[in-house]
Amino acid sequence: MANVSKIEWTETTWNFATGCTKISAGCKNCYAERMAKRLKCMGLDKYKNCFELTVHENMIEEPLKWKKPKQVFVNSMSDTFHKDVPDEIIFKVFETMNKAHWHTFQVLTKRSSRLLEMSPHLPWSKNIWMGVTVESSDYLYRINNLINSSAKVKFVSLEPLLGPLYKMDINGIDWVIVGGESGYGARDIMKEWVIDVKEKCQTLQTPFFFKQWGGANKKKAGSLLDGKEYKRFPVSA
Repeated sequence: MANVSKIEWTETTWNFATGCTKISAGCKNCYAERMAKRLKCMGLDKYKNCFELTVHENMIEEPLKWKKPKQVFVNSMSDTFHKDVPDEIIFKVFETMNKAHWHTFQVLTKRSSRLLEMSPHLPWSKNIWMGVTVESSDYLYRINNLINSSAKVKFVSLEPLLGPLYKMDINGIDWVIVGGESGYGARDIMKEWVIDVKEKCQTLQTPFFFKQWGGANKKKAGSLLDGKEYKRFPVSA
């Protein structure tokens, strides 16, 4: 059975790997790390290694069993392009995504350099949406790497958004997600940063998805921007 996700921009998750390592500012309060610790305490065998990167080969063909079309977030508890995920595993995962053509797979990474390196060797079917996380201007190069990849649908997740992105160029990007950090120790997001991204999207007619303001109580903070909700998806969705 597929796991129903509470993440607003997807429907379910598929974790053929669990665990990760911190590589940039957005990783500081990693929700997946906190969740992995809880799941280990609950006795789930899949998380016996807690947040140490672990590949679960028995999960690689799991989406082929799901007959109803779904939007699938790939590796919500890890990073597909982590250095400790072997090339041959990534090739197998892409083979599964190609075979399961009735699903839409949303792959999100912070390891854009490895993505770009492997891109020419991967089969990019149109149901694979490839995204990169950019939390501040220090990581805008990830967008350039994504644009230079061979992915058919390209998206950017600005979550948690930790600073202004006034120099960000999203020409060639099909979808932009923005969100503030939530939970204990959440860092602030400024309205002017969000407005700037929204205006960039409007100029290029790029679908803009504002997930949340975040904070200690994300439900109370909500996701309205100047009284409006922005939850757009790519045209191919």
